[in-house]
Amino acid sequence: MPLRVAMVSLHTSPGADPGAGDVGGMNVVIRHLAGELAALGCEIDILTRRTDPAAPTVVELAAGVRLRHLDAGPAQVRPKSEHEAYIHEFGDAMSTCGGYDLIHAHHWFSGLAALDVARAWGTGMVQSFHSIAAAPESALAEGERPESPGRMVGEARLAREANALLAVSSAERRTIVDRLGAAPDRVTVVRPGVDVTQFHPAGERESGAGYLLAAARLEPLKGIDLAIEAVAGLDPQVAPELVICGGATSGFEDYPDQLHQLVAARGLSGRVRFLGPCSRDELAALMRGARIFLNPSHSETYGLTALEAAASGVPVVAAESGGLVEAVRHGETGLLLHTRDPDAWTGALQALLTDPARVARLARGGRAHAEQHTWAQMAQRTLAVYQQLIGA
Repeated sequence: MPLRVAMVSLHTSPGADPGAGDVGGMNVVIRHLAGELAALGCEIDILTRRTDPAAPTVVELAAGVRLRHLDAGPAQVRPKSEHEAYIHEFGDAMSTCGGYDLIHAHHWFSGLAALDVARAWGTGMVQSFHSIAAAPESALAEGERPESPGRMVGEARLAREANALLAVSSAERRTIVDRLGAAPDRVTVVRPGVDVTQFHPAGERESGAGYLLAAARLEPLKGIDLAIEAVAGLDPQVAPELVICGGATSGFEDYPDQLHQLVAARGLSGRVRFLGPCSRDELAALMRGARIFLNPSHSETYGLTALEAAASGVPVVAAESGGLVEAVRHGETGLLLHTRDPDAWTGALQALLTDPARVARLARGGRAHAEQHTWAQMAQRTLAVYQQLIGA
């Protein structure tokens, strides 16, 4: 009998393209992980909240992978911060599904909805956080939303009560153990992969061709303003165009306007291009055409786009935060900066733009690094955790 797994993604659908609303790296991970687990013989149902009254109840995403829309809250897209109010209703909807050998919850909303359901079914529950609330003493970035009221308590409860916890980086594992209080032997690091066929280097191109690229949902946490400030300081003789791929996060619909105003204030009109949300194929094509990829995020649990850039043979300049120190190997696949001083970022970019030999070395190192991280490997390690839990 195949292993039947309910993957829970309450607040965002893995059937949607990343880059806008609350659709980001977590969605990419769930979609690829589910597909690879199905290839290993599992049957995967992804349970998500209905946001469109016309959406079918069940959608087959791939062989062995189904997306199930559950009714909880209004059937419309709502800001992520509102989803705490839908946890109990979503759990009630989950309880009518049944027939699963295991639940794998993604994000704390999903975990709290699934915890009592797993107990009622007598099944084990695996928790992946994907992001964890900032420490209480951390200052919010300008314009950043405060945490949902129950998040810190909820994450600590999941760390104590979930049967197993998966972390996407050693940095996240430390947070789960040290801050949330999980027993170390219940936390396993399983890093994300990258599709090295979809994300691959471009062929030979003219020296100096290409642009700087940033790809993220547009919200203060992602730090795109720092990318703009860094480009503003570049020597116009060597400064390429900055291309920004991504749309506004739910609840931050006015943030793109703030970025446009910053571009105008820095005299960069015509040198910065906003593309809006991009499909996975469009992002892969953009990566291939870039000279340098920028990830100035204030916090990343891992930094999937940095790995995708590496697979594309594009050096990464990233903030030294969270899991980015594992997604990017400083001096081998890109540069990690421990400061948010725009002048330091400008200097790092200027140094790379004027040193094509170094860029080529970083590009080769990035591709080699990415080839060691596949989605199949992630699925195999995840399945090993499932099997150990069921066996116990």
